[in-house]
Amino acid sequence: MAETSGSTAADFSSNGPSSEPSTAELVTRLTQQSTELIRSELRLAQAEMTEKAKHAGVGAGLFGGAGVVALYGVGTLIATIILALSMAMPAWLAALIVTVVLLAIAGVVALVGKKQVSQATPAAPKHTIESVKQDVDTIKGGGRS
Repeated sequence: MAETSGSTAADFSSNGPSSEPSTAELVTRLTQQSTELIRSELRLAQAEMTEKAKHAGVGAGLFGGAGVVALYGVGTLIATIILALSMAMPAWLAALIVTVVLLAIAGVVALVGKKQVSQATPAAPKHTIESVKQDVDTIKGGGRS
């Protein structure tokens, strides 16, 4: 009877050599492992979102730079149009004509934008609110719909 068949001191608990963990111990382990898993997943999600935010920031900066260069391009195009018109009429008249056309375009765009903004009345997301209410009712009612 001197043979222990590979058992170690760790195999023995306070209840004896081959006792199974109690339900309370299993629930405690489950709670601890679930908490650890959730925290690990949250850290992973945070790292992924940080990386994506960096790329989004760089992309937004590049778009902003492209917008500035495009604005200079439009200004140069406007100057070219004025110079081309000044070959057929006085330069001041060419500049005045281009200015009036640009202001007319700006006015039309502003009116269209104002119309769009007035149609965009802020409203609560009805479908989402109803869905959340149904979820809460289901949880409170123990699964009854």
